[in-house]
Parts: sequence; structure tokens; C-alpha cells
Amino acid sequence: MTDMKLIARRALAMLDLTNLNDDCDEAAIEALAARACTDHGHVAALCVWPAFVGQAHALVGHRGVKIATVVNFPGGEDQVGEVTDLTKKAVGDGADEIDMVIPYRSMMEGRDEVVHTRIKRVKAAAGGATVKAILETGVLGDPDLIRKAADMAIEAGADFIKTSTGKVPVNATLSAARIMLTAIKESGATVGFKPAGGVKSTEQAGHYLDLADEIMGEDWATPDTFRFGASGVLGDLLATLNGDDKPTSGDGY
Repeated sequence: MTDMKLIARRALAMLDLTNLNDDCDEAAIEALAARACTDHGHVAALCVWPAFVGQAHALVGHRGVKIATVVNFPGGEDQVGEVTDLTKKAVGDGADEIDMVIPYRSMMEGRDEVVHTRIKRVKAAAGGATVKAILETGVLGDPDLIRKAADMAIEAGADFIKTSTGKVPVNATLSAARIMLTAIKESGATVGFKPAGGVKSTEQAGHYLDLADEIMGEDWATPDTFRFGASGVLGDLLATLNGDDKPTSGDGY
């Protein structure tokens, strides 16, 4: 793909505009929501802490922007009851999507059943909300472990598999994306993919979209099947669409 404006247009519609900063507050959510709808269309979702789901929903839910939040985040080892309770409350507050960290360290220690059970429990608590399983591929590291985590998440019923929390040194990479997209392809399941953390330019977004087109087919990647977890990339996407030399904004992971 070489048409940068086409890349930017596609990526904008697939963007989960994110603020999961430790110092996030209501003013930051208002600022995030103000960026969600642009002259070139709106982002796919706002991804915010559970405490801000209701506020985000009130600000942009009526404008076609979905509300995503995080549970079992970022470490992946919270108590299961706390995770399911938080999931239910978030959905009640207006969350359309739940991004959950799998217990990846348990998996690395050989306790695979913990991952499967946790995803199943969150899926049940989420009701009809979309569940994205965060594998934390930068910590898993080994390609075989990444593939195993992807296969387990798909088997357990995750609606999306997502690379990263954005809270570790290594987040989304094209190598991890290839493994995860291949797992989706070979499973035959209807499962989406979300690279998160580190996608900061239109060019980088294009590399991920090219990869999805290569593995899944050119018609596969849509907002229903593909998301970017970022906020820093929005400025560069808008600059590309506006024909500007420099991004209009670019904070966030």
C-alpha cells in the first residue's frame, strides 16, 4: 500500500484513541473525547480507565464512537472476582468493549488453564460486549509462546487478540503481529486483531495494514476486525489527510 492518505483514512476509522495514563482525570477525558470526531470521520473507540467509562460514554457514545476500557490491567494477575465485578460495572456504565490482560505470567509458568478460565469468566461477565485479550507479546518474547497465547485466547472465545498494554518496554511489533494474524487465519475463527503501543505514524500504521492485507486478504481489515491501540498516531494521521508537513498532535502511547 503506497497511498498515504488512504492508509491514514483506513487507520483513523480503526483507531482506539487511548488515555491510560496514571494521571488521567476528567479534564483529560474531555480533551480525548474532543479529538474523537474529526473532519475526516471519527475514531473507532475511546479506550479509558474504568472510572471514566460513564463520562466517555456521555461525551461521544451518541456519535458512533464505542467506549473501551481495561480490566486485569496491566499486570494480568488481579483476583478473578475483582476482574469480573469490574467488567460488569464497566458494561453497566456504558462500555462496549473490554480489553483484558491474560494471566501471561501464569502461562509462562505452565499454568495454561488459568488463561483459558480467565478469558471465559470475563466473556461471561461482559455479556454482549466485545472482549479483547491482551497477550503482552513483548514480555512473552518467544514466538512459540506468542503463538500459544494467541491460540489459547482464540479457543477461549476472545473476540480480538491484542499485542500489548503499552506499559512495558516492548509493545506492538510486526513480528508478533504476523504470528497473531497467522493464528487467526489458521483458526478459521471470526476474531479481530489489535496492535497496541508504539504505532506513532501513518507509515507505521501502513505496515500493519499491509500485513493484515497479506495474511487475511484485502477486504478483511475493518473497524470490526482491526484496531490500533494508540493516541499518539492521531496527529500524524490527520497531518497526512490534511497534507501538512508535521503532525497536528501526538501525545500518548
